[in-house]
Amino acid sequence: MIARGDLLWLGIGAGLAGGLVGGVLLGIGIALILNGALPGWALLVASVPLSAAPGWVLALRLAQQQPPG
Repeated sequence: MIARGDLLWLGIGAGLAGGLVGGVLLGIGIALILNGALPGWALLVASVPLSAAPGWVLALRLAQQQPPG
């Protein structure tokens, strides 16, 4: 059984890591767009789905800790 504390730390970790990843990609993408570089759009568009990746990985790790059955 997953403890309440595990879920709390999963949410905190996923929110913090996702915010950092998304913010960095968003910032770099906007800086590139403002300087006229077209690859900045790729970073800007990909920042939202990629920011979910750290939370997904953390959730998979927590799910793997559970005994089978």
